[in-house]
Amino acid sequence: MTGNPKPRRRAVAYVRMSTGLQQYSPENQMAGIERYADEHDMEIVATYSDEARSGLRYENRPGMQNMLADAQSEESGFDTILVYDVTRWGRFQDQDEGAFLEYACRNASVQVQYCMEEFVNDGRPVSNIIKAVKRSMAAEYARELSNKVFAGQCRLIELGFRQGGMAGYGLRRMRIDQNREPQGILDRGEYKSLQTDRVILVPGPEKEVETVRWMYRQFIEGGRLEGEIAALLNEKGIKTDLGRPWTRGTVHQVLTNEKYVGNNVYNRHSYKLKDKHRNNPPEEWVRADGAFEAVVDAPLFFTAQGMIRERNRRFSNDEMIERLRELLKIKGFLSGIVIDEADNMPSSGAYASRFGSLVRAYSLVGFTPDRDYRYIEINRTLRRIHAKAVTNAITAIEEIGGAVARDPATDLLTVNGEFTASIVVARCRPTKTGSRRWNIRLDTGLAPDLTVALRMDGANEAVLDYYLLPLPILDTNRIRLAEANGQMLDAFRFETLEHFFAMAERAVITENAA
Repeated sequence: MTGNPKPRRRAVAYVRMSTGLQQYSPENQMAGIERYADEHDMEIVATYSDEARSGLRYENRPGMQNMLADAQSEESGFDTILVYDVTRWGRFQDQDEGAFLEYACRNASVQVQYCMEEFVNDGRPVSNIIKAVKRSMAAEYARELSNKVFAGQCRLIELGFRQGGMAGYGLRRMRIDQNREPQGILDRGEYKSLQTDRVILVPGPEKEVETVRWMYRQFIEGGRLEGEIAALLNEKGIKTDLGRPWTRGTVHQVLTNEKYVGNNVYNRHSYKLKDKHRNNPPEEWVRADGAFEAVVDAPLFFTAQGMIRERNRRFSNDEMIERLRELLKIKGFLSGIVIDEADNMPSSGAYASRFGSLVRAYSLVGFTPDRDYRYIEINRTLRRIHAKAVTNAITAIEEIGGAVARDPATDLLTVNGEFTASIVVARCRPTKTGSRRWNIRLDTGLAPDLTVALRMDGANEAVLDYYLLPLPILDTNRIRLAEANGQMLDAFRFETLEHFFAMAERAVITENAA
């Protein structure tokens, strides 16, 4: 007689590849994991994967998040996580982050095993030392790779090649081969396919080029401000490169971007190793002057820059209040949108920052907003903030190499052809007791994969924070938020949209798993 065979241990596999170019990486990893499972009498009951996901940030890896949530549940159904090697677990810049995630699994009685490493992850001092060294090497590799990629990008900029981003009104992206021979214009959303090809900027249609030059002449010779120029363009029925009406901001961008004078400028902003975006000082910018064919003459361009710098000098408190008082006399009332649309005025955000709030600034010039009227103005402000948020999201995603398609009727965004996102603005509504509430209306008819909710501050003049709400949790068409909402909802709260932008980022470096 023979006894019952001993049941095999139940394990799950975790697979990660960091770029879309690693087409064989998942298969390589799974082959190694399956061999390890057979050798150690384990049964793989599930596979979690993060495809084309960087190993630098846990927040951007839904596969790992789901795996850890299942591991910590009472009915996980497995006691081991099999990973190809330490680098597939992550190249966390803070080594404690990777160690903490492994500890969270171990605390739930789930062991992490690295199948292709020479050490056994059994908690012995020698194993822990080797693992710490491996984690340090993985983090250092990411840093070195980042520096090498940045140096390569800087070199391409100095050679006069365009690195990402939209061309802009009056310009087009031209694909050229390694001999600098033109290969055709790239439409919006199109990218070069050959690594030896490069992209440069060239003047767009003659009608757009002439419109750009007209804008400069109106600003310098005609004495018109950005808002006035935008109004004239809209009266003529001329649209921006995105097919939208002109605003003061879009005109200002045309009047200040050096690409219109042919300069190639890079590293104005940085986002290295998934750190926070930061604006770099001019001395850190990488530039190649005269890299492209200019759309406007240099004297015209730099004359405009001088006029703008003089206009944008820092105002004193007294100057700001005096300008606000004059605006009140002209308009008869004040609001955030009235201030922002006025020429030669600091922004409403500048007033709120300098004086504590817009209401405080209003009081200094003797203006008390009417409640009903303020409600109308808030609606206008929220519409403006929503439109700006959609535009900024598209720009930010395209700047980091992603592609966005926008439905003009619904503003639904399709990112990289992979997921859809809807941006909504949640008005702050004070209660009688003085607390604050927000109602988030969800586009359930559109069924976006992700709803990006902008929660406004108490004055409904600035964004307080952001909620990134995935489709699976949205079983209603409305969510009511308080100031604190418990882990179920506040786990999706973020101070910035960096996590949303990171979901759309594309890597261009091939990294082999084996």
